[in-house]
Amino acid sequence: MTGHVLIIESRFYQDISDMLLKGAQTALKAAGATFEILTVPGALEMPAALSFMHNRKGNIFDAYVALGCVIRGETAHYDIVCNESARGLYDLVLEYDLALGNGILTTENREQAIVRADPNQKNKGGDAAHAAMRMLEIKREM
Repeated sequence: MTGHVLIIESRFYQDISDMLLKGAQTALKAAGATFEILTVPGALEMPAALSFMHNRKGNIFDAYVALGCVIRGETAHYDIVCNESARGLYDLVLEYDLALGNGILTTENREQAIVRADPNQKNKGGDAAHAAMRMLEIKREM
């Protein structure tokens, strides 16, 4: 399936983001999609970045992939970041009928994040790209 996709990548945990990005790029190339990458500081900035890009004049993206990682720490900040980044993204999905694959990992520790991000293990970046392409397919069928 063809389509032009925006990958929004949080660079807070750069090594984990690199693995997620590799998996997503491989999946999108295999699907015949083209893509651009926009990096943001963290998961909380993703909804704003998606909104900026979607609302710019002449929006050119058919689908979006959000990639990043939130690892639980010692404070409630983890819950805020997880909940608000997901809520913000899905508010935009519902408001604008967007095709989105959410690859923001929410893990208890770094080891879980690595296993999920690694393209040779759970490949959640690839899964997010597949989800975005499937949602685009459903959107086009409607």
